Amino acid sequence: MSVISLVSYEDALASYDPVMGLEVHVELGTKTKMFCGCSTELGAEPNSQTCPTCLGLPGSLPVVNGIAVESAIKIGLALNCEIAEWCRFARKNYFYPDMPKNFQTSQYDEPIAFNGYLDVQLEDGSTFRVEIERAHMEEDTGKSSHVGGATGRIHGATHSLLDYNRAGIPLIEIVTKPIEGAGERAPEVAKAYVAELRELIKSLGVSEARMDKGQMRCDVNLSLRPNGTEKFGTRSETKNVNSLRSVERACRFEIQRHATVLTDGGTIVQETRHFHEDDGSTTSGRIKDNAEDYRYFPEPDLVPIAPSREWVEELRAALPELPRVRRARLQAEWGLSDLDMQSVLNAGAVEPILETIAAGAPADQARKWWMGELARRANETGTDLAEQPITPAQVARVTALVAEGKLNDKLARQVIEAVLAGEGEPDEVVAKRGLAVVSDDSALGAAVDQAIAENAAIADKIRDGKVAAVGALVGAVMKATRGQADAARVKDLILEKLGVQA
Repeated sequence: MSVISLVSYEDALASYDPVMGLEVHVELGTKTKMFCGCSTELGAEPNSQTCPTCLGLPGSLPVVNGIAVESAIKIGLALNCEIAEWCRFARKNYFYPDMPKNFQTSQYDEPIAFNGYLDVQLEDGSTFRVEIERAHMEEDTGKSSHVGGATGRIHGATHSLLDYNRAGIPLIEIVTKPIEGAGERAPEVAKAYVAELRELIKSLGVSEARMDKGQMRCDVNLSLRPNGTEKFGTRSETKNVNSLRSVERACRFEIQRHATVLTDGGTIVQETRHFHEDDGSTTSGRIKDNAEDYRYFPEPDLVPIAPSREWVEELRAALPELPRVRRARLQAEWGLSDLDMQSVLNAGAVEPILETIAAGAPADQARKWWMGELARRANETGTDLAEQPITPAQVARVTALVAEGKLNDKLARQVIEAVLAGEGEPDEVVAKRGLAVVSDDSALGAAVDQAIAENAAIADKIRDGKVAAVGALVGAVMKATRGQADAARVKDLILEKLGVQA
C-alpha cells in the first residue's frame, strides 16, 4: 500500500475521538434459501443450487422461509431488541454481477428487530454496552472469483467467475448504533463485541457463525472527531472482515489512517475499503452510496410479516442459556476467581476446555493443559488457542494416561508436543517414543541403588529421621531414568531400602 507514514496510535488518540459502527452479517443455518427451496449446503458444484427464483428469472415468485423468520426473532430477543408487530421486505436496487436480480431483497425502514443492546466483557473484566440499532432479514449475494490478477480482486484480473449457489441464502444483518466513548479501547471493544455476538449466535443454534467460512462477516465503520467535539466525522467502511483479530486490526489501522489524513489537513472520503490480512492495512474500494441511491421500495411480491405476540413470547421462553449466564455458571462450577475466569476467557479457552471435559477429562485437568502448555504454544505462534493442531479428545486422552499412571506431567508435555508436531495420537506417540512411566520394581531397583550409593550423606540423614531429604534421591533417580520413573514408587523403594517408614 503506497501511503504516507501513519501517525502513531497514541498520537491519533491524543487529538481525536473514534466513533464506530459495526454491521455484522450472519448466514443462517437453514436447509433452504430465504425465498426458494434451493439447498444451502456448502461445497456443491458452482451454480448447481439455483432456480428461477434465486436467479431472478421473469415470472418467478419468492416465498419467505419461516425458519429464517423464527431465527431472526430469536436473535432479536437475545439482543434485548423490540420485535416488530408488523414489518415487510424492500428491494435494495443496485447492479453488481453477484446480484443476479439486480436488487437485493432486504428490509429497509421496517426491520423485524430494533432498539436493543449487548453487554460485552473486555480483557480487564469490565463491561461495555453496545447498543443495537436493528437486526433485519435479507438474502446473501453470489460469489465472485477474480482470476489472473495478483491480489484476487477485480483490479488487474483477466476475467471473473460467478457462483450463484450462495445467492439467496438467508442473512441477518445486525447494525449497532454509533459506538461512542470507547476511546483508545475502541479496537478492543470492536473485537469483544463481535466475539460475544458470535458466541450468542452459536448458543441460539441458528448458525455455526464460522468467520473463516464466511458464515459471519463484519463491516467496520469508523470516523474520528476532534476531542471535545460532538459532531461525527466522515466515516469509512471496511468491508467483510472475517476474523476477530482482523476486526481489531482494521479498526486500529483506520484510526491511524484517518488521523494521519486529518492532521495533514486532508479530507476523509466516505468510501468502502478492503482489509489486507498480510499487513493489517486497508485500501480504497468504492465511493460509498447513500441510502437514497439504492432506491428502496417495498417488495411487491411478498406479504408483510406480523409475528403474533404469543409466538414471540413462546420463542423468548424457549431461548437457551446465553453466553454471559453460561460463563457465570461455569465459573461457579469450576470454582474460579474472577481473575482466573477472565484469564480463561481472554485465552479463548472456554470451548476447548468444555469439549475436553465432554471427552472424559476432569475439569481441573482440562483447564491445566489448555491454560498451560497449549496457551503457551498459542502465544509463541501468535495463533488462537482453538486453532492448535490438537483436539480436545486428544488432550483428554493425555489426561487419562496421566491418571492411569502411564505418564507423568513431564512425559505428558512431551506427548502433547509430539501430537502438535503431527506424530500421531497420544498412545501412538507413547509407543513410538517409549515415553511410558517406569513403575516396575526390577527396572527401578538399579537406579535406586545407584542414587543411594552416590549420595551416602543424604541417605544417612534419611536413616536418622530426616525423611524430607528423600526428595533429593528421588530427583537423582528421575534424572537417571530421563523423567520416566514413577516418582511415588521411587520414593517408596528408597525408604524400603533404607529401612525407614514413610
